[in-house]
Amino acid sequence: MKQENPSRPADRLGELRIGEEERGARPFALVTAILGGVLVLAGGAAAVFLLGGEPEVLEVRTARVRQTRVQAGATVLNASGYVTARRQATVSSKMAGRITEVLIEEGMEVEAGQILARLDSSNLDRSLHLAEARAAESRKSLLETEALIAEAQLREGRTRQLVEERVSGRADLDRVAGEVASLKARLERQRESIVVADRNADVIRQQIEDTVIRAPFDGVITAKNAQPGEMMSPISGGAGFTRTGIGTIVDMDSREIEVDVNEAYINRVSADQPVEAVLDSYPDWQIPARVIAIIPTADRDRATVRVRIAFDELDSRILPDMGVQVRFRSAAAETDQAPSGLLVPAAAVFRDTGRDLVHLVRDGRVQRRAVRLGDPMGSEVFVLSGLVEGDRVVVEGPEEGLGDGVEIVEASETP
Repeated sequence: MKQENPSRPADRLGELRIGEEERGARPFALVTAILGGVLVLAGGAAAVFLLGGEPEVLEVRTARVRQTRVQAGATVLNASGYVTARRQATVSSKMAGRITEVLIEEGMEVEAGQILARLDSSNLDRSLHLAEARAAESRKSLLETEALIAEAQLREGRTRQLVEERVSGRADLDRVAGEVASLKARLERQRESIVVADRNADVIRQQIEDTVIRAPFDGVITAKNAQPGEMMSPISGGAGFTRTGIGTIVDMDSREIEVDVNEAYINRVSADQPVEAVLDSYPDWQIPARVIAIIPTADRDRATVRVRIAFDELDSRILPDMGVQVRFRSAAAETDQAPSGLLVPAAAVFRDTGRDLVHLVRDGRVQRRAVRLGDPMGSEVFVLSGLVEGDRVVVEGPEEGLGDGVEIVEASETP
């Protein structure tokens, strides 16, 4: 016999109901908890304030923006480049052949026309002998033809007399006259054959001369690239066993400097501008020089313009391909036309989001200020806009924490 459950579902639902007293007490507890948290936070802040927790003040070093005018002879642009020889050549032959003699060594001074090397000319020598023999044969054939013409002319004279005496007919005279004309034509052809033979011999003589490699101009041998027994050709064979040059000759009187100047600063360079050059090998030696020319085209990949600079006086210590630092000097006097502007230390400028910025100091706080820069001038740079004379900018400070509105204290000011 089943036993009935004394607790019914309706009774259980009644147990889950919230009484009126509990319903009024719960919102009061929530408000109490929130007010307690606010009081805890306020108390913590007050404790920090009472214990001396003030915002950190950063220590920086500043410099003033100054107005300047470029004096005559002052450096307006620095650049680097290389010493180059304007006149140099890899000397080769005009024809292919085997090298029989090399008469050069590195460092040797040579004169224009001096023999540097020789190629094998044995086959050409035999060809010349053959051409000269054919020319001699043509001359002897010419003598034979001239004798035949003389004989034919005598027969023509006798036949003409017989025709006048009515002993011979007109046909005999015509036949003899035609023979004379034919021999004269042969004579002219043989004379042309002699000219052809002589010119053929001249061509072979020139080819023999081409086997002798000579210096194209006065200079110094800087590289020896071939040895006797090797093959030489003016065109590379592609196999790597054929030389294309005997050596390299450099005209030391054509030494100059080539530098690539950023196109943004090319306006600082002009023809005949004085330059001071310093070789990397001799850092204490200042060499006077002068701008020869500004190449009238720019390199679009590097955004540079090439400038040629000539030494005022050459020296044996200046060698091709040496590295050199150059300082372009101002040739303008201190006039209204001389370049001038605001200068700021380059250390004060930094880039952010593609812009040039400085930390400007105003009333003890930092402001980020965008600027537009001009040309560099030593450790400083011209400022075209964004600052005024007398402004103070941060040149040294902490790497982090320096931003708009940050309070700073100036440790020192750079003059």
